[in-house]
Amino acid sequence: MIQGISHITFIVKDLEKMTHFLTDIFGAEEVYYSEEKIFSISKEKFFLVNGLWVAIMEGEPLAERTYNHIAFKIKEEDFELYENRIKNLGVDVRVGRSRVEGEGSSLYFYDYDNHLFELHTGTLKQRLQKYHQ
Repeated sequence: MIQGISHITFIVKDLEKMTHFLTDIFGAEEVYYSEEKIFSISKEKFFLVNGLWVAIMEGEPLAERTYNHIAFKIKEEDFELYENRIKNLGVDVRVGRSRVEGEGSSLYFYDYDNHLFELHTGTLKQRLQKYHQ
């Protein structure tokens, strides 16, 4: 039986730049850096984002942007705080998709390697309730 998500891995061109991205936006805690050792496919760093293991590995960035993304849950009252953090890093913030009122707010943004992230204030339960109305 699946117990949950073990970890999420992103391939990034610049480990230090992505370190700042993760720590400045998500408050990630760096827990490991391989330095010049390679245990997997390249140098890597591990972080905890509110208990979620996020790994970054050095490599070539994504060539194209897509809507494939990972969404992190935030409180509605923290939306502006996170929006300012993201804008301060100068990353590409995208206009959110059209929404059904009451399903929560979202902020979409790309990292430096074309990975799309979302900060979302709603829940699955709220979204399903709105879709069924």
